Amino acid sequence: MARAADATRDATGTTTSSDRRAFAELLAAKEMIVVCGSGGTGKTTVAAALGAQAASVIGGRVLVLTVDPARRLADALGLGDTAVGNTPVRVAMGERCRGELWMAMLDTKAGWDELIRRHAPDDELRDKVLANPLYRNITGRFVNSHDYLAMEQLYDLHASGRYDLVIIDTPPSRNALDLLDAPGRMKEFFGSRLLRWLTVPYRSRLFTMASKPFYQVADRVLGSRFLQDIAEFFVLFQTMEAGFVARAKEVERLLTDDGTAFVIVSTLEAAPAREARFLAEALRQRQMPLGALVLNRVLPADVRQPAAAKAASRLRVVAGDRAVVDKLAKAAGVPAPGVQHVLGEVADRFSDTTVVAAREAERRRELQAVVPLVAVVPTMADDVHDLVGLLAIGRQVMGAGLR
Repeated sequence: MARAADATRDATGTTTSSDRRAFAELLAAKEMIVVCGSGGTGKTTVAAALGAQAASVIGGRVLVLTVDPARRLADALGLGDTAVGNTPVRVAMGERCRGELWMAMLDTKAGWDELIRRHAPDDELRDKVLANPLYRNITGRFVNSHDYLAMEQLYDLHASGRYDLVIIDTPPSRNALDLLDAPGRMKEFFGSRLLRWLTVPYRSRLFTMASKPFYQVADRVLGSRFLQDIAEFFVLFQTMEAGFVARAKEVERLLTDDGTAFVIVSTLEAAPAREARFLAEALRQRQMPLGALVLNRVLPADVRQPAAAKAASRLRVVAGDRAVVDKLAKAAGVPAPGVQHVLGEVADRFSDTTVVAAREAERRRELQAVVPLVAVVPTMADDVHDLVGLLAIGRQVMGAGLR
């Protein structure tokens, strides 16, 4: 059956009904979908479309979480100026929707505060960390904090049991790998030489005496107690090592769990297609479950059909036939030279398009050899900017669900 579906897909260039059903079954069977891929491929739109269609035709409570600080996802879901942050908000889907669609956007500031409250061993230590003068500045730049917080929030939302399916829209491809590696980097940091160096002044009286002149110069250049504040913060932070490391291990287990699947989004342009292949191979190396590939903004396969090429060739002939051009110009009510120019341009541009379509077909075959399940979203006439457009993309990927 899979071979038949693949053969049909190669011939038509679209997603078959069996592929759509397989994609719907994937989303129905999983608890978490991680959507990743290059920037500019429509990844955020596809993540929103998967969430909208899953809520509509599969049912249950579906949450779409974006770690992209832009508001594109909120706008696409029709939330407009609605405040979207760590607390999920419900999207109005209409009466026909079988389930519920929710959305949340990572709030780095609120996320770090919550982490400190959770891992601090007592209220006194918690208050000291939150009151540290450099707390905000340090955590904003600390070990790719945006990536780590995304994984933390994803874990919390999954563990809450409030949602049947959580879909996360990750940063662009290589940054997405930063996100996937963030829990491991957090564990490594607590055993790093950097942390030991930062906390030596508080652990060694001899070092403090020897380095006092350096600190005095640094204070004059950087401001009073700058390095001391850094050292104090990391000493406090180090006392929370056990909680951070334990949670990082749990997050890593979640990313390789049977209930998780990764969906790569790509176009068939050369650079994004290479990134998609790179990402698929990177996921396999990390033993993270690769579920499917969504090829977005794909030219229709009809462009490559012999009949279409023949029609374009005939247009060139027609453009040189004065009688036919005059007849078309009269019917359209426009000057004949304009008609002749348009016919010639259309024929030439179509030839260029067939070349692009042939290259797309070759890249699609290469990617299909790497990823088990492929869905194709054709190029659309208009930009997708509302829920109707998102559901149209969702239907291209997963059809009407499991019915």
